[in-house]
Amino acid sequence: MADLPIQLLNGLVYGMLLFLLSAGLSLIFGLLRVINLAHGSFYMLGAFIGLTLSQFFGNFWMSLITAPILVGLLGVAFQLLFIRRVDRRPQLDQVLMTFGFTMIFFDLVQSIWGTAIRQLAPPAALSGSILIGTAPFPSYRLFLIALGLTLALLLWLGLERTRIGAMVRAGVDHRALAEGLGANIDLLFTAIFALSVALAALAGVAAGPVLGLYPGMDGEILILCFITIVCGGMGSLRGAFIGSVLIGQADNFGRAYLPEFASFVVFAVMIALLLARPQGLFGQRAHG
Repeated sequence: MADLPIQLLNGLVYGMLLFLLSAGLSLIFGLLRVINLAHGSFYMLGAFIGLTLSQFFGNFWMSLITAPILVGLLGVAFQLLFIRRVDRRPQLDQVLMTFGFTMIFFDLVQSIWGTAIRQLAPPAALSGSILIGTAPFPSYRLFLIALGLTLALLLWLGLERTRIGAMVRAGVDHRALAEGLGANIDLLFTAIFALSVALAALAGVAAGPVLGLYPGMDGEILILCFITIVCGGMGSLRGAFIGSVLIGQADNFGRAYLPEFASFVVFAVMIALLLARPQGLFGQRAHG
């Protein structure tokens, strides 16, 4: 267990990437009860668009900034043209429609970028390593931890300390009442959806140097993303953060020490947690 600190840091890296995905997905479900299975597709699109921008500009930082903006604008169009049409309909309709879009985006990525596994090069300034005890740890992975923690703090401040955040929380808790008090929940939801997919795209670009890029990368991480928000509690940003760290560590330690049972470890954590607290760590228990 001499490599325990390194494994803890690796789990935290993966947890921060999961958080960037799960935070927006949790808020979308909490605000409008929409199950968006295409969320992972925006993660994949962000990664491949980031790859193209990085090759075009020769600058990783430019792709890290620009790709989430472009995917966020795509998310606005997706929400206005498609999600808004099913947000009041049965959740099975939402699942079927968004699942269909995962197939469309998968074929789109394959037709444009091919099926080969790609790798985004980290920025030169972060291409080295730092000694953690006696073991080297990539500087870029430490950057990912700092990025995730910084965005978690900014999202928390935005939700807890601003008027817009108060409207979001009101919409999550009681949409009809919030609309009755004058909040434009439709406009707010479009903004939250755009932010959500932009964060997913940011996670895709950021994960490129660590996890690689390939068609199908969306489905693998989306499963863990849903496990994360179920464990943390639907609609809870704090739950998304704690759940991401928990599942990130479980997945990493499972792969490191029990590779044959890595998936079992993650699902075992989820099952144990839900048996103890069915609504998730910070979810609200349904009444009636």
